[in-house]
Amino acid sequence: MTGPRPEWCEQTCAVCPAQELGPGQFDVVDRPGPEFAYDKDIGWRVAPSGTAVCVHPYRVGLPPGRYASAGEPLAVESARPAPTAAALELPTEVVDLEGWLVAVLRNADPDAIFTAVARAERLAGERFDPRQVVAAMRRVLSVELANR
Repeated sequence: MTGPRPEWCEQTCAVCPAQELGPGQFDVVDRPGPEFAYDKDIGWRVAPSGTAVCVHPYRVGLPPGRYASAGEPLAVESARPAPTAAALELPTEVVDLEGWLVAVLRNADPDAIFTAVARAERLAGERFDPRQVVAAMRRVLSVELANR
């Protein structure tokens, strides 16, 4: 078994199975949902079957697929999948805040990036503790702005 890709440390959520597992060792779905509950004891989301699940394909760089649970072959694309419209909806759980911020930034017009950051901070601050918002923004901005 191989471990995680080196770039996944910075490019995926802190609670993503890609932080510890390699390609093919977890499934990828197109968005968070109640059926993919975050398991605090394990440190990532799991499917009802117990399979580790990444819920942000645009961060891990893999299209949705049942790689671990059904043995689907890895479909590594040359370009990262784009965030879907669903990924641009403000999450209800703080563990999904980083993924939402990445989606917002990647969807923003380069000329409007600072407006997008300000709007995202305001919206997130209405739902989550400002300290959590600042922490997520620091982690995301340090990587996303450097990759533009």
